Amino acid sequence: MEELEIVPQHQIDGMRIFINRVEYRSPHLHAEWELLWVLDYPLNITCAQKKYEIQPGELILFPPNWPHEFHEMEHPCTFLCLQISSRAFPSTIHLHTDELRLQGCLPPEDEGWLRKTVLETARVYFSQEPYSELFCIGQCGLILHRLLKFVPSHIMTAEELAQAEQRNTRLTRLMQFVDENFTHKIRLSDFAQQEGCTVSFLSHFVRESMNQTFQDYVNSVRFNYARKLIALTDKPMVSICYEAGFSDYRYFSRSFQSAYGMTPAEYRLSAQDAHAEQIQPSESLHSREKIYTREESLLFLEQFRWEPEAAL
Repeated sequence: MEELEIVPQHQIDGMRIFINRVEYRSPHLHAEWELLWVLDYPLNITCAQKKYEIQPGELILFPPNWPHEFHEMEHPCTFLCLQISSRAFPSTIHLHTDELRLQGCLPPEDEGWLRKTVLETARVYFSQEPYSELFCIGQCGLILHRLLKFVPSHIMTAEELAQAEQRNTRLTRLMQFVDENFTHKIRLSDFAQQEGCTVSFLSHFVRESMNQTFQDYVNSVRFNYARKLIALTDKPMVSICYEAGFSDYRYFSRSFQSAYGMTPAEYRLSAQDAHAEQIQPSESLHSREKIYTREESLLFLEQFRWEPEAAL
């Protein structure tokens, strides 16, 4: 579940910046602070059993090791993401912020400073100027300081930290279990036996951690895999249905159309059209997204216009 593995570009120890065009991403977590700036279309998120629709222009902050999910959207959402390692700033390791949305948390002048600083840091990061790592790490410290000065937060107790670590490691094992077994019959009872827990306990755990049932999560992984095969291969739809772990093609086709508003065949045509326009995102078991290259990111930032007065 290493979030940073999806970023195939320049890296500075302790922080990352990237621009992402995302359609969906299944539940995931990582050890970094994550600041997102939504740039065009709304971003639908589930976090801590709550659903949010983040509007263009909004800033949101995920604390480290906090599971979240990006839902399927009518339009792909482009956002600028700044990830800051808590290990680079040890005094923040035990902090947990209590607000996801930053709107209203920061005074207008501080929000304006934050946006300006994030943009400036991103431009230096992508341009790879001499000693850019010194500038970027320094700016990250200032950004975290400004955020934690105003965003409501609390220091997690040793018990809370232990519970969070236990939850996250079990959630990671659950996802790995599904990844390894979704192509055939899979039961929560098998994972319960592996964990030494009751099915009832794990059923509650999945709902609490993912805001969905175990079977819903398994089906989402199967559909994501099927979409990858549909978009990237010319395999027959029936073969894809069975390869993705579904046993009934009629159910697969009907559920696919209900979930995505088009038949599998129509989805293949739309994926081919996107490829022809050179906007084809990467497909995986858990996401459909496009991480901008360094050159694409610089071009995007040149075209992106944000006026400080808009936040005042």
